[in-house]
Amino acid sequence: MPLARKIIYLACPYSHPDLSVRLERFAAANRAAAWLIQSGSIVYSPISMTHPIDLEMSEEGISQGSDYWCNFDEAFMEFCTEMLILDIPGWKNSSGIARELRYFKEKGRTVSMLAPLDNTYEKRQLSKTDAA
Repeated sequence: MPLARKIIYLACPYSHPDLSVRLERFAAANRAAAWLIQSGSIVYSPISMTHPIDLEMSEEGISQGSDYWCNFDEAFMEFCTEMLILDIPGWKNSSGIARELRYFKEKGRTVSMLAPLDNTYEKRQLSKTDAA
């Protein structure tokens, strides 16, 4: 089934034992999603969507973790035509992003990086060192 409209899946690292790191990653995902939307894109940001819910479901600030949200994320990934990986610390070690990257590559969909600059972002190709 061909996808009718371009929808970006914004991948961002999230899981971390320190709640303050998860909060900063949530804020980074929101800033990037807002910028993309203001630039005219349709964006699904799983961290923007699930972080508040994860906090409600968690005891003492402990995240449900990437594995918990896997099926939830994949239901939305099915409808996304492109994946942008937010280039912030932690993305290369993220098991969730690794899983999402495999999914998009297996589907033959575009995967790119989105690097934060001062008050804007730069989209660039995913390099071999990025994907390693």
